[in-house]
Amino acid sequence: MLSLLYQEGPSTEGIFRRSGSAKTCKELKEKLDSGAEVDLACESIFVTASLFKDFLRNIPGSILSSQLCDKWVSVMDQGNNEEKIRNIQRLIEQLPRANVVLLRYIFGVLHGIELRSEENQMNAFNLAICIAPSLLWPPVSSTPDSESEFTKKISSLVQFLTENCCRIFGEEINSLFGEI
Repeated sequence: MLSLLYQEGPSTEGIFRRSGSAKTCKELKEKLDSGAEVDLACESIFVTASLFKDFLRNIPGSILSSQLCDKWVSVMDQGNNEEKIRNIQRLIEQLPRANVVLLRYIFGVLHGIELRSEENQMNAFNLAICIAPSLLWPPVSSTPDSESEFTKKISSLVQFLTENCCRIFGEEINSLFGEI
């Protein structure tokens, strides 16, 4: 999925914003969940993007860990960019290794898409609005007002992560997918 998104996402206007066919997504999700072989290259990239966001939303406790939710929410209120980067790196170190590996690939894809934002209309802000709710959610339900504030803070965090991913995850993030 990520490889396809890395290949096609940068040249696709509105990637992660437009939804894939709900019927196709449901059918493919059922096939994937049953372990059946699925060739996503034959599907719309919007279906792949929708399936990927659904996958992220189904990670127990979220990829950024709901246990660290308060720390993630407050990190953007702390100091200058260098301090934010250091605090983010400290939080990343507290995540399970599998989550960190997946995050590196996710932000490698988002970075690649952002680099061609003039073509695809998906700058870091737009990407964050679309993907942030799939990366972290509060551990308990909340009021609509506090949920709205939470979404703004997490979107700001994801935008910052996208814009600074090379400094946060390392320059090798640019070569994670090799020569596809």
